[in-house]
Amino acid sequence: MPRFQPNPPRRPAYITGASSGIGAATAHALAELGHPVALGARRVAECQVLAEKIRADGGEAFAHYLDVSSTESVQEFATAAEAAIGPAEIVLSGAGDQDFALVHEMDPERFELQVNVHLVGTQRLAHRLLPGMIERRRGDFVVIGSDCADQPRPRMGAYNGAKTGVEALAHQMRMELEGTGVRASVVRPGPTQTAMGMNAPSEVIDPLIADWEKWGFARHPYFLRASDIAAAVATVVSTPRGAHLVLVEVQPEAPLRQDDPAKDNR
Repeated sequence: MPRFQPNPPRRPAYITGASSGIGAATAHALAELGHPVALGARRVAECQVLAEKIRADGGEAFAHYLDVSSTESVQEFATAAEAAIGPAEIVLSGAGDQDFALVHEMDPERFELQVNVHLVGTQRLAHRLLPGMIERRRGDFVVIGSDCADQPRPRMGAYNGAKTGVEALAHQMRMELEGTGVRASVVRPGPTQTAMGMNAPSEVIDPLIADWEKWGFARHPYFLRASDIAAAVATVVSTPRGAHLVLVEVQPEAPLRQDDPAKDNR
């Protein structure tokens, strides 16, 4: 007798921040595995385009407006998704953006918004969706963390604080959910090429990169792709029941060294 009944082959997945980047890539990855996906983001038009593409490729997808900084919006998204594709078996909390500034120079309202979206937004999803998952005695609740939680970077204080809180929250959830059949996991990306923070002007980015180099955070220029993080999420939720990938950190592989060919011939 197996210790756990296997997950069903069809697992509805609710994805926040699904209009681009990691969320959109994860929607593709999970749809390719045969799971229906509910796509939520403020840019709902982009989610609808993505849903249409997934359906054209033979998958099942549903798009709905979602602002994770609003409890009412989270409620509306979850209720609509349940009606469209069924109760959540997989939840990915990945909505958010980056805002760069020195801690003492950032307006407190800008700082608060980062925490509200990344951290409180994750709690809003947990509050709405975890009770049903616990009742069904199975499910995966995955949060997108950041290696900033392990190694904070200068000029990213709001994001650092929010992501540190998100990872602590997921760790607490893991303890609280033990024995319920629901797995809480963190996928922790390193530097990733997404739309987050890419609209910042050079006068913001240039000193940020200089500070990163000063403190040893810019070892090489390679970035991860959103699809790399999506592959990690897919691995976490596809792990058979009875095992739990608690934390998966993904870092970009460095470029190959240009060694002296003469050394190879010695």
